[in-house]
Amino acid sequence: MSAPTGTGARTAALHDVCPLEDLPLGEGRAYVVDGRQVALFRHRSGRVSAVQAACPHAGGPLADGQVDERVVVCPLHLNAFDLTTGASSTGADPIAVHPCRISDDGVVSVEL
Repeated sequence: MSAPTGTGARTAALHDVCPLEDLPLGEGRAYVVDGRQVALFRHRSGRVSAVQAACPHAGGPLADGQVDERVVVCPLHLNAFDLTTGASSTGADPIAVHPCRISDDGVVSVEL
């Protein structure tokens, strides 16, 4: 069986986004990655998470939301989203979650 071809077929790619030191501990920042808005969060544990930057409910800036090791809370209407699955605890539509990594030289990359 051959791989899908034609329109709609996409291959995930890893994109370098920023140096790790550009992400303060416990905070988020929004970036444009391959034409998409992505919110990156650097957790106090040192782990980095990446999700879509806008809340699906009203377009709130998720990078400005409160974040802990498991969830980000939209600053507009307090919808909480799981940073691993994208699921909302309040019944809102889920958000996209993107795999990310930190290279040996401290560059944060996101897979889209």
